[in-house]
Amino acid sequence: MDKESQNRLEHFAALKSKYQATQYEDSLPASLLYLILRKLDLGIELLDLESNWLGESQLEETLEAIKQEQQYRLQEFGNLEFEFSKLKSKYKATKHNGSWRSSHLYFILLKLESGNLLTDLEVQWLRATGLYETNQIAQEVKRFTQLKSQYKATQYQDSYPDSFLYQILKKLEVTERLSDSEYNWLINNELFETAEIFQQQESVKETHFAQLRDKYQANKHLDLSLSSPLYPILQNIDTKDNLSESEINWLEQQGLNETIIIAQELEQTREFAILRYKYKVTHHEDLLPKSHLYKVLKRLDSSNQLGEQDINFLKKRKLTETIEIANEKYASTLKSKIDSGELINESEIDWLEKNGREDIIIVAQQKHFAALKSKYDVLGYQDKSHTSFLYTILQKLELKERLEPTDFAWLQETKIKAPQPTYSYYTWQKQPKYQEKNLVSGKIWIAYHTIEANFYEQEFQRTDNKWNLANASSHWRKADKPEQALQLTNNLEFDKIKENKLKSALLTSRGGAFRDIGKLDEAENCARKAIEYQPKSHHPYTLMGAICFERHQYSDGEYWFQEAIKRGANPRDMDSEIKRVVKNAKDENKRREVIEYLLKKDSQRYAWAKSYLKKSSDNRK
Repeated sequence: MDKESQNRLEHFAALKSKYQATQYEDSLPASLLYLILRKLDLGIELLDLESNWLGESQLEETLEAIKQEQQYRLQEFGNLEFEFSKLKSKYKATKHNGSWRSSHLYFILLKLESGNLLTDLEVQWLRATGLYETNQIAQEVKRFTQLKSQYKATQYQDSYPDSFLYQILKKLEVTERLSDSEYNWLINNELFETAEIFQQQESVKETHFAQLRDKYQANKHLDLSLSSPLYPILQNIDTKDNLSESEINWLEQQGLNETIIIAQELEQTREFAILRYKYKVTHHEDLLPKSHLYKVLKRLDSSNQLGEQDINFLKKRKLTETIEIANEKYASTLKSKIDSGELINESEIDWLEKNGREDIIIVAQQKHFAALKSKYDVLGYQDKSHTSFLYTILQKLELKERLEPTDFAWLQETKIKAPQPTYSYYTWQKQPKYQEKNLVSGKIWIAYHTIEANFYEQEFQRTDNKWNLANASSHWRKADKPEQALQLTNNLEFDKIKENKLKSALLTSRGGAFRDIGKLDEAENCARKAIEYQPKSHHPYTLMGAICFERHQYSDGEYWFQEAIKRGANPRDMDSEIKRVVKNAKDENKRREVIEYLLKKDSQRYAWAKSYLKKSSDNRK
């Protein structure tokens, strides 16, 4: 019999034994039973014809064995699927949808589960498949395996990164102290060699702790255990880390003042070295923190500016680069101050001038000028130069200094263009135009008269000359503060003032203030008394005319204005008072009434009133 035939006979016999068909007499390889059993062993499902033949051949035990084998296979298929699912969940690979039968993942996960390291090709496959979390766990498994080998813990089977042993080994790797529970865990799991490595580390630390206590004069501290707060503090000192305030406080509480002194000296030495490098001090001989140079560099580093003595100190030692760095640093500080909108003071300007930094001064002045123009509402003035005469005047106003007559005259003569809506009487359309106005208006006007009012008040306090009160009162009214003007003259005893001209001036100013706040009866009383004291002065007559127009008593107003003109008043001043009445009228009907009266009286002279007539019409729409 040839070898192949012999193998077939032996295989048939083995299959009959496996499937409990040994009683079947035919043992030839050509037997139908051999074909059926071979198909079964390959996992091929039997045909009905084949199953029926087994029953007819009275091979019931074989049929039962076949049934059990099929059930076992189904169960194993399920077990494999379930185990694969568990591994995917454990190793963060659930998004992988491949079948366990054909995917490389099952094999890779089993390698990880058994503590075997992945090959480079397997790692690449995980990355290419997008299983980055799985790959991360694989790297942790690799590190865990290496640590187990390094710290004599290979007999421990679990290699998953959440293992308690992994946390312990990572502590040993950085020579971090284990807790009692961690050490006992090693002993309970019979990892005696690993525990011994920890004890060796502790012994090295204890020796190191003793050396540090000697080095930093801390031997009088009684707690020698590695859990003492002193150990990490001394380590910080030794690794050139500055001590925190809490650490210094702890050392003080333990009476370790010598340790504090040593730590502070080391800190100063390190800081001095950094400052010398930062400020280009390369050839100075005295490198100890007690050196005066250390104090100079610290002042430079903290305040950005050196005093004259410190500059001279550096000059004597030929530290010119240090001086240049200090100057540039301070100049940059001033630039930043200017850029943030702050003003530089006189001492800072002096420094810039002495150090040839006029460029910064010019920038500061230009920014200051722009800010003042915005504040005083004169942005229409085109000249941006810091040499502008307007800048000088605005600085005076800002410092509350009085203007010279030439300053005020220049403001009156200088015109700027300001956008203002004007109205066409013929088209009744709003026409935005640029209208010229002089600089003595708006906020400059208010500031100027406020300064003047304060000046005359102070002069009154100094001299007791009541003409100063009249002047102050007049300026407060022009500064749009009539209440302040009234307050100045509230308690005056006019019967004690001998000069009628002064009485008349004070009463006229007081009456004007009453008119400003709408108390026309009080204003009239003042005006009439002023006329009694000085009948030849045109000022109280002008006031009476304005009061009458405010009351819409136009013919009476005209009478008083004519009386004022007879006594020297300028007709244009009368028109100004009338214009003020029209402008400030709160009742639109009353405003229209006075406008119509003026236009009817003299349409050319009072042509300006047409614009206010148009405003009234617009407001009603």
